[in-house]
Amino acid sequence: MKDRQPEKSVEEIIEADGRYPPEAYSFLHEGLAKAVREAYAGEASGSGRHHVTGQQMCQALRDLAAQRWGMLAPTVLASWNIHGTIDFGQMVYLLIEHGFMHRSEEDSIDDFADVFDLSEAFNDVDKFELSR
Repeated sequence: MKDRQPEKSVEEIIEADGRYPPEAYSFLHEGLAKAVREAYAGEASGSGRHHVTGQQMCQALRDLAAQRWGMLAPTVLASWNIHGTIDFGQMVYLLIEHGFMHRSEEDSIDDFADVFDLSEAFNDVDKFELSR
């Protein structure tokens, strides 16, 4: 797959799309980094592009949200218009469409569908950590 240069900035793309705020994309980026770290733990850094599945990314985002916001995670995500794991997929595929992320031939937006139920995914979380 040939790389293409984005025609607009990521900020312009997010604003034009309007479904999710910039904070949601920052969170998505952090979750992607977490998923890559977990999937490629032990490999030398800088070894090129790394691929994670939609399921791996959703699980990393769930863990990050649980750590950061605890039982408030569904409320925070809903305030960003994220109501299901498919919303993570919508954000990823918007970035793919505009050349900011890449996908493999096997990837599909359906990989993000119903990975877990956001209304139940944080029921077992009873505390969160405040970052300084």
